Amino acid sequence: MRQAIAEAIVGDDGYGEDETVTRLEARYASLVGKESAVFLPSGVMANQIAVRVLTSPGDVILAGRSQHVVSYEMGASARNSSVQFALVDDTTGTLPIGEVADIIDAEKDHQPHIAMVSIENTHMPSGGTPWLLSQLDELLSVVGSLPVHMDGARLFNAVVATGIPAADYAARATSVMTCLSKGLCAPVGSLLAGSSDLMTQARRERKRLGGSMRQAGFLAAAGLVALDSMIERLSDDHRRARRLADAFATRFPESNYDPATCTTNIVAFDHPLARDLVAQLLELGVAGGTVAPRRARFVTHADIGEEQVDRAVALVEDFRWS
Repeated sequence: MRQAIAEAIVGDDGYGEDETVTRLEARYASLVGKESAVFLPSGVMANQIAVRVLTSPGDVILAGRSQHVVSYEMGASARNSSVQFALVDDTTGTLPIGEVADIIDAEKDHQPHIAMVSIENTHMPSGGTPWLLSQLDELLSVVGSLPVHMDGARLFNAVVATGIPAADYAARATSVMTCLSKGLCAPVGSLLAGSSDLMTQARRERKRLGGSMRQAGFLAAAGLVALDSMIERLSDDHRRARRLADAFATRFPESNYDPATCTTNIVAFDHPLARDLVAQLLELGVAGGTVAPRRARFVTHADIGEEQVDRAVALVEDFRWS
Protein backbone atom coordinates (compact mmCIF):
# COMPACT_ATOMS: atom_id res chain seq x y z
CA MET A 1 0.00 0.00 0.00
CA ARG A 2 2.81 2.43 0.82
CA GLN A 3 4.38 1.79 -2.58
CA ALA A 4 1.03 2.26 -4.32
CA ILE A 5 0.53 5.53 -2.45
CA ALA A 6 3.99 6.76 -3.46
CA GLU A 7 3.41 5.93 -7.12
CA ALA A 8 -0.20 7.07 -7.40
CA ILE A 9 -1.28 9.23 -10.31
CA VAL A 10 -3.39 12.04 -8.88
CA GLY A 11 -5.55 14.92 -10.01
CA ASP A 12 -8.22 17.14 -8.50
CA ASP A 13 -11.06 14.84 -7.49
CA GLY A 14 -13.23 17.86 -6.72
CA TYR A 15 -13.34 18.32 -10.49
CA GLY A 16 -13.47 14.60 -11.22
CA GLU A 17 -9.89 14.69 -12.52
CA ASP A 18 -8.21 12.12 -10.27
CA GLU A 19 -7.94 8.96 -12.35
CA THR A 20 -6.92 6.80 -9.39
CA VAL A 21 -10.09 7.77 -7.53
CA THR A 22 -12.11 7.10 -10.67
CA ARG A 23 -10.57 3.64 -10.98
CA LEU A 24 -11.32 2.86 -7.33
CA GLU A 25 -14.94 3.96 -7.64
CA ALA A 26 -15.41 1.89 -10.79
CA ARG A 27 -13.77 -1.14 -9.19
CA TYR A 28 -16.07 -1.04 -6.17
CA ALA A 29 -19.17 -0.37 -8.26
CA SER A 30 -18.33 -3.44 -10.33
CA LEU A 31 -17.78 -5.62 -7.25
CA VAL A 32 -21.16 -4.69 -5.78
CA GLY A 33 -23.01 -4.61 -9.10
CA LYS A 34 -24.03 -0.96 -8.95
CA GLU A 35 -23.93 1.70 -11.66
CA SER A 36 -21.75 4.15 -9.79
CA ALA A 37 -19.80 4.74 -6.58
CA VAL A 38 -18.37 7.68 -4.63
CA PHE A 39 -15.13 7.71 -2.62
CA LEU A 40 -15.52 9.23 0.85
CA PRO A 41 -13.28 9.93 3.84
CA SER A 42 -15.20 7.71 6.27
CA GLY A 43 -17.96 5.17 6.76
CA VAL A 44 -19.89 7.60 8.93
CA MET A 45 -19.98 10.08 6.06
CA ALA A 46 -21.08 7.32 3.68
CA ASN A 47 -23.99 6.41 5.95
CA GLN A 48 -24.90 10.04 6.49
CA ILE A 49 -24.94 10.79 2.78
CA ALA A 50 -27.16 7.75 2.20
CA VAL A 51 -29.55 9.16 4.78
CA ARG A 52 -29.53 12.58 3.10
CA VAL A 53 -30.27 11.25 -0.39
CA LEU A 54 -32.92 8.72 0.69
CA THR A 55 -34.90 10.79 3.21
CA SER A 56 -36.42 14.22 3.79
CA PRO A 57 -36.63 16.17 7.06
CA GLY A 58 -39.23 14.70 9.40
CA ASP A 59 -38.99 11.22 7.88
CA VAL A 60 -38.36 8.02 9.83
CA ILE A 61 -35.61 5.46 9.28
CA LEU A 62 -36.48 1.93 10.30
CA ALA A 63 -33.38 0.29 11.80
CA GLY A 64 -32.02 -2.04 14.45
CA ARG A 65 -31.48 -0.23 17.72
CA SER A 66 -27.78 -1.11 17.98
CA GLN A 67 -26.78 -0.39 14.38
CA HIS A 68 -23.84 1.92 13.76
CA VAL A 69 -25.95 4.62 12.11
CA VAL A 70 -28.14 4.67 15.23
CA SER A 71 -25.76 4.24 18.15
CA TYR A 72 -22.23 5.11 17.04
CA GLU A 73 -22.50 8.24 14.88
CA MET A 74 -23.19 10.77 17.65
CA GLY A 75 -26.78 11.46 16.57
CA ALA A 76 -25.58 12.56 13.14
CA SER A 77 -28.75 11.57 11.29
CA ALA A 78 -30.87 13.87 13.45
CA ARG A 79 -28.27 16.63 13.31
CA ASN A 80 -27.56 16.44 9.58
CA SER A 81 -30.88 15.36 8.10
CA SER A 82 -33.57 16.15 10.69
CA VAL A 83 -34.85 12.57 10.69
CA GLN A 84 -35.81 10.17 13.44
CA PHE A 85 -35.61 6.41 13.93
CA ALA A 86 -38.13 3.65 14.49
CA LEU A 87 -36.04 1.01 16.23
CA VAL A 88 -36.45 -2.75 16.47
CA ASP A 89 -34.58 -5.45 18.34
CA ASP A 90 -31.50 -6.49 16.36
CA THR A 91 -29.87 -8.69 19.01
CA THR A 92 -29.43 -11.50 16.49
CA GLY A 93 -27.99 -9.17 13.84
CA THR A 94 -31.14 -9.18 11.69
CA LEU A 95 -34.46 -7.32 11.90
CA PRO A 96 -37.62 -9.03 13.20
CA ILE A 97 -39.98 -9.23 10.23
CA GLY A 98 -43.19 -8.90 12.25
CA GLU A 99 -42.04 -5.70 13.96
CA VAL A 100 -40.84 -4.26 10.67
CA ALA A 101 -44.18 -4.97 9.02
CA ASP A 102 -46.11 -3.39 11.90
CA ILE A 103 -44.03 -0.20 11.87
CA ILE A 104 -44.48 0.22 8.13
CA ASP A 105 -48.21 -0.50 8.39
CA ALA A 106 -48.59 2.04 11.22
CA GLU A 107 -48.09 4.88 8.74
CA LYS A 108 -51.74 4.33 7.84
CA ASP A 109 -52.56 5.38 11.41
CA HIS A 110 -51.20 8.91 10.97
CA GLN A 111 -47.71 7.98 12.17
CA PRO A 112 -44.59 9.51 10.54
CA HIS A 113 -43.51 8.41 7.08
CA ILE A 114 -41.01 5.56 6.90
CA ALA A 115 -38.59 6.73 4.22
CA MET A 116 -35.94 4.00 4.32
CA VAL A 117 -34.81 0.83 6.02
CA SER A 118 -31.24 0.47 7.24
CA ILE A 119 -29.44 -2.84 7.70
CA GLU A 120 -25.87 -3.64 8.80
CA ASN A 121 -23.85 -6.42 7.18
CA THR A 122 -21.93 -7.71 9.02
CA HIS A 123 -23.76 -6.62 12.14
CA MET A 124 -21.05 -5.50 14.54
CA PRO A 125 -22.73 -5.45 18.00
CA SER A 126 -24.07 -9.00 17.69
CA GLY A 127 -20.56 -10.26 16.93
CA GLY A 128 -19.98 -9.57 13.24
CA THR A 129 -23.05 -11.50 12.14
CA PRO A 130 -23.52 -11.80 8.36
CA TRP A 131 -26.94 -11.70 6.75
CA LEU A 132 -28.13 -14.61 4.62
CA LEU A 133 -29.88 -13.93 1.32
CA SER A 134 -32.97 -15.75 2.56
CA GLN A 135 -33.16 -13.33 5.50
CA LEU A 136 -32.75 -10.33 3.22
CA ASP A 137 -35.40 -11.61 0.82
CA GLU A 138 -37.82 -12.11 3.69
CA LEU A 139 -37.18 -8.56 4.83
CA LEU A 140 -37.71 -7.20 1.33
CA SER A 141 -41.02 -9.02 1.09
CA VAL A 142 -42.43 -6.73 3.81
CA VAL A 143 -40.41 -3.61 2.97
CA GLY A 144 -41.94 -3.35 -0.49
CA SER A 145 -40.78 -0.33 -2.47
CA LEU A 146 -39.02 1.40 0.44
CA PRO A 147 -35.32 2.14 -0.15
CA VAL A 148 -32.90 -0.08 1.74
CA HIS A 149 -29.44 1.14 2.73
CA MET A 150 -26.85 -1.52 3.53
CA ASP A 151 -24.18 -0.41 5.97
CA GLY A 152 -21.62 -2.86 4.66
CA ALA A 153 -18.65 -1.48 6.56
CA ARG A 154 -17.54 -5.13 6.82
CA LEU A 155 -19.38 -6.36 3.72
CA PHE A 156 -16.44 -8.44 2.53
CA ASN A 157 -16.24 -10.22 5.86
CA ALA A 158 -19.79 -11.36 5.14
CA VAL A 159 -18.79 -12.36 1.61
CA VAL A 160 -15.87 -14.47 2.82
CA ALA A 161 -17.84 -16.05 5.69
CA THR A 162 -20.89 -17.03 3.61
CA GLY A 163 -19.55 -17.38 0.08
CA ILE A 164 -22.28 -14.99 -1.09
CA PRO A 165 -20.94 -12.56 -3.75
CA ALA A 166 -20.95 -8.88 -2.84
CA ALA A 167 -23.13 -8.13 -5.87
CA ASP A 168 -25.79 -10.57 -4.67
CA TYR A 169 -25.90 -8.84 -1.30
CA ALA A 170 -25.96 -5.37 -2.85
CA ALA A 171 -28.70 -6.31 -5.32
CA ARG A 172 -31.03 -6.35 -2.32
CA ALA A 173 -30.17 -2.75 -1.40
CA THR A 174 -30.75 0.67 -2.92
CA SER A 175 -27.38 1.86 -1.66
CA VAL A 176 -24.42 0.07 -0.11
CA MET A 177 -21.29 1.30 1.60
CA THR A 178 -18.05 -0.41 2.56
CA CYS A 179 -15.05 0.68 4.62
CA LEU A 180 -11.65 0.23 3.02
CA SER A 181 -10.02 0.37 6.42
CA LYS A 182 -10.86 -2.19 9.12
CA GLY A 183 -10.16 -5.68 7.78
CA LEU A 184 -9.21 -4.44 4.31
CA CYS A 185 -6.24 -2.57 5.81
CA ALA A 186 -6.35 0.74 3.93
CA PRO A 187 -5.41 3.76 6.05
CA VAL A 188 -8.46 5.89 5.16
CA GLY A 189 -11.64 5.79 3.14
CA SER A 190 -15.02 4.27 2.39
CA LEU A 191 -17.16 3.88 -0.70
CA LEU A 192 -20.87 4.40 -1.30
CA ALA A 193 -22.55 2.85 -4.34
CA GLY A 194 -25.95 2.93 -6.01
CA SER A 195 -27.58 4.11 -9.19
CA SER A 196 -25.93 6.84 -11.26
CA ASP A 197 -28.64 9.35 -10.37
CA LEU A 198 -28.35 8.55 -6.67
CA MET A 199 -24.56 8.92 -6.72
CA THR A 200 -24.86 12.27 -8.51
CA GLN A 201 -26.89 13.39 -5.51
CA ALA A 202 -24.33 11.78 -3.20
CA ARG A 203 -21.53 13.86 -4.71
CA ARG A 204 -23.53 17.00 -4.03
CA GLU A 205 -24.03 15.97 -0.41
CA ARG A 206 -20.36 15.05 -0.09
CA LYS A 207 -19.50 18.62 -1.02
CA ARG A 208 -22.01 19.99 1.48
CA LEU A 209 -20.53 17.89 4.27
CA GLY A 210 -16.96 18.89 3.47
CA GLY A 211 -15.96 15.51 2.08
CA SER A 212 -14.89 16.57 -1.41
CA MET A 213 -11.14 15.98 -1.62
CA ARG A 214 -8.42 17.23 -3.94
CA GLN A 215 -5.47 14.92 -4.73
CA ALA A 216 -7.23 11.98 -3.11
CA GLY A 217 -5.61 9.47 -5.46
CA PHE A 218 -2.94 8.84 -2.83
CA LEU A 219 -5.64 7.38 -0.59
CA ALA A 220 -7.51 5.72 -3.45
CA ALA A 221 -4.34 3.85 -4.45
CA ALA A 222 -4.34 2.11 -1.07
CA GLY A 223 -8.04 1.38 -1.54
CA LEU A 224 -7.35 -0.40 -4.82
CA VAL A 225 -4.79 -2.60 -3.10
CA ALA A 226 -7.38 -3.31 -0.41
CA LEU A 227 -10.02 -4.46 -2.89
CA ASP A 228 -7.60 -6.39 -5.07
CA SER A 229 -5.54 -8.22 -2.45
CA MET A 230 -7.01 -7.96 1.04
CA ILE A 231 -10.39 -9.69 0.74
CA GLU A 232 -9.37 -13.34 0.67
CA ARG A 233 -7.09 -12.93 3.68
CA LEU A 234 -10.13 -12.07 5.83
CA SER A 235 -10.61 -15.81 6.37
CA ASP A 236 -7.46 -15.75 8.54
CA ASP A 237 -9.04 -13.11 10.76
CA HIS A 238 -12.19 -15.21 11.05
CA ARG A 239 -10.29 -18.34 12.03
CA ARG A 240 -8.27 -16.51 14.66
CA ALA A 241 -11.36 -14.80 16.10
CA ARG A 242 -13.01 -18.18 16.55
CA ARG A 243 -10.03 -19.35 18.61
CA LEU A 244 -10.46 -16.32 20.84
CA ALA A 245 -14.20 -16.92 21.06
CA ASP A 246 -13.65 -20.48 22.25
CA ALA A 247 -11.24 -19.25 24.92
CA PHE A 248 -13.59 -16.55 26.20
CA ALA A 249 -16.59 -18.90 26.27
CA THR A 250 -14.65 -21.49 28.27
CA ARG A 251 -13.10 -19.07 30.76
CA PHE A 252 -16.23 -17.00 31.35
CA PRO A 253 -19.21 -19.40 31.36
CA GLU A 254 -21.24 -16.77 33.21
CA SER A 255 -21.41 -14.85 29.92
CA ASN A 256 -23.48 -17.63 28.30
CA TYR A 257 -21.51 -16.93 25.13
CA ASP A 258 -21.86 -19.42 22.30
CA PRO A 259 -18.57 -19.29 20.34
CA ALA A 260 -20.29 -20.85 17.33
CA THR A 261 -21.92 -17.45 16.77
CA CYS A 262 -18.45 -16.05 15.96
CA THR A 263 -18.34 -16.54 12.20
CA THR A 264 -16.31 -13.49 11.18
CA ASN A 265 -13.69 -11.39 12.96
CA ILE A 266 -15.57 -10.05 15.99
CA VAL A 267 -15.81 -11.66 19.41
CA ALA A 268 -18.64 -9.93 21.29
CA PHE A 269 -20.36 -11.16 24.44
CA ASP A 270 -22.25 -9.92 27.49
CA HIS A 271 -20.63 -9.97 30.90
CA PRO A 272 -21.79 -8.26 34.11
CA LEU A 273 -18.28 -6.84 34.61
CA ALA A 274 -17.43 -6.18 30.99
CA ARG A 275 -15.63 -2.88 31.61
CA ASP A 276 -13.48 -4.38 34.38
CA LEU A 277 -12.76 -7.44 32.25
CA VAL A 278 -11.59 -5.32 29.32
CA ALA A 279 -9.49 -3.08 31.58
CA GLN A 280 -7.75 -5.98 33.30
CA LEU A 281 -7.01 -7.78 30.04
CA LEU A 282 -5.56 -4.55 28.63
CA GLU A 283 -3.14 -4.45 31.57
CA LEU A 284 -2.06 -7.96 30.56
CA GLY A 285 -1.56 -6.89 26.94
CA VAL A 286 -4.85 -7.97 25.32
CA ALA A 287 -6.57 -4.92 23.86
CA GLY A 288 -10.34 -4.92 23.49
CA GLY A 289 -13.21 -2.61 24.24
CA THR A 290 -16.85 -2.35 25.21
CA VAL A 291 -19.73 -1.45 22.89
CA ALA A 292 -22.26 -1.21 25.75
CA PRO A 293 -21.90 -1.12 29.54
CA ARG A 294 -21.97 -4.91 29.84
CA ARG A 295 -20.86 -6.01 26.36
CA ALA A 296 -17.21 -6.68 25.55
CA ARG A 297 -15.72 -6.77 22.05
CA PHE A 298 -12.44 -8.11 20.70
CA VAL A 299 -11.56 -7.86 17.00
CA THR A 300 -8.94 -9.62 14.89
CA HIS A 301 -7.24 -7.94 11.92
CA ALA A 302 -4.20 -8.20 9.67
CA ASP A 303 -1.76 -7.10 12.39
CA ILE A 304 -2.91 -9.90 14.70
CA GLY A 305 -1.08 -13.07 13.71
CA GLU A 306 -0.92 -16.58 15.13
CA GLU A 307 1.66 -15.65 17.75
CA GLN A 308 -0.49 -12.82 19.09
CA VAL A 309 -3.57 -15.06 19.17
CA ASP A 310 -1.63 -17.79 20.96
CA ARG A 311 -0.60 -15.29 23.61
CA ALA A 312 -4.08 -13.82 23.95
CA VAL A 313 -5.68 -17.25 24.29
CA ALA A 314 -3.17 -18.24 26.99
CA LEU A 315 -3.80 -15.01 28.91
CA VAL A 316 -7.57 -15.48 28.72
CA GLU A 317 -7.34 -19.11 29.85
CA ASP A 318 -5.16 -18.12 32.84
CA PHE A 319 -7.11 -14.96 33.67
CA ARG A 320 -7.68 -14.23 37.36
CA TRP A 321 -9.73 -11.31 38.67
CA SER A 322 -7.62 -8.74 40.50
